[in-house]
Amino acid sequence: MELILFYSLRNMLARRMTSILTAGGMALVVFVFTAIIMLAEGLEKTLVDTGSPGNALVIRRSAETEVQSGVSRDEAGIVVTQPEVALGADARPLAARELAVLIVLDKPSGTKANVPIRGIEPASLALRPQVRLVAGRPPAPGSTEIMVGESVTRGFTGVSLGSSLSFAGRQWRVVGVFDAGRTAFSSEVWGDVDQLMSAFRRQSYSLVVFNLRDPAAFPALKARLESDPRVTLEAWRENEFYRKQSEMLATFLRILGISLTVIFSIGAVVGAMITMYAAVAGRVGEIGTLRALGFTRTTILAAFLLEALLLGLTGGVVGLALAAVLQLVTVSTTNFQTFAELAFRFALTPRTVVQALGFALIMGLAGGLPPAIRAARMQLTEALREA
Repeated sequence: MELILFYSLRNMLARRMTSILTAGGMALVVFVFTAIIMLAEGLEKTLVDTGSPGNALVIRRSAETEVQSGVSRDEAGIVVTQPEVALGADARPLAARELAVLIVLDKPSGTKANVPIRGIEPASLALRPQVRLVAGRPPAPGSTEIMVGESVTRGFTGVSLGSSLSFAGRQWRVVGVFDAGRTAFSSEVWGDVDQLMSAFRRQSYSLVVFNLRDPAAFPALKARLESDPRVTLEAWRENEFYRKQSEMLATFLRILGISLTVIFSIGAVVGAMITMYAAVAGRVGEIGTLRALGFTRTTILAAFLLEALLLGLTGGVVGLALAAVLQLVTVSTTNFQTFAELAFRFALTPRTVVQALGFALIMGLAGGLPPAIRAARMQLTEALREA
């Protein structure tokens, strides 16, 4: 095996330019494939990290998003008195009744986009420890003050600290900027829930979120709430609910990635095949000499296949290295399910690395197998005649 590996490496180095061009073509395909998968992974990670498995979230039954949901004040009261709800330091339920609506803000490009605005209660911050104030202060309860996520300040105009926004017939002053890490909360605007409900003329909340005394008790809570005739609600673990918000767009991105990759990979495979056929044609005499020295057809086949796989692996590693740089890039797009702008980063996961390298090896195998079979089937007398 060591001899075959040395032989394959020697031939790749002997044809440096051809090998570089072939591996480069594969690297570009792997880069495109990895970049789109990283985009889908980043979207999922952003939304999953938004929620906590220790929190539960209750919305109207059959509502797909928070914006579509409605929870009456009586229903919210029933939820926060459930025995599974944890208590805070003040012995009150560690729960928050929240409102979720969309507002339109201007982007630096001159276009407009929907931005989620969340009406919060004091417990909302305690329930989201990933939210950290980086400038200013939280909005005072009962006031027309708001705080904005860092992604909003970067992606939209007129939302800096100290500025004022006009929506729902009122002026709202930005008194704080918060960082929620790589979560969807960074793409939101937060304000007092009662003031926002009054401004938007809403009679019901959108959701109730609360911390669980014991996360293992969630199934019992879910069964009791969803069978309670007094309410029309359904309960979710918070992280599972936000994972569901990413399904449609993530699936679209993966289908797009696979479709583009299949198209581009055809050219890369053809390039690898041409390279390997040229290698076989240029080494007919060498193949005859190897056969005369006792090397079997299987060994010849393995040598050429290994060379093709090494080309694919080289292209895969280079493509992955290029794609890894994208982790420094933040992109924003409209989530198809919420119709709101969402900022997130590319995410390179171990699963994506395995998929990308596996795809690169498959390209190398597909491009190298026919030439390798031709080399292995070559007649000894024919090959020696060329020696």
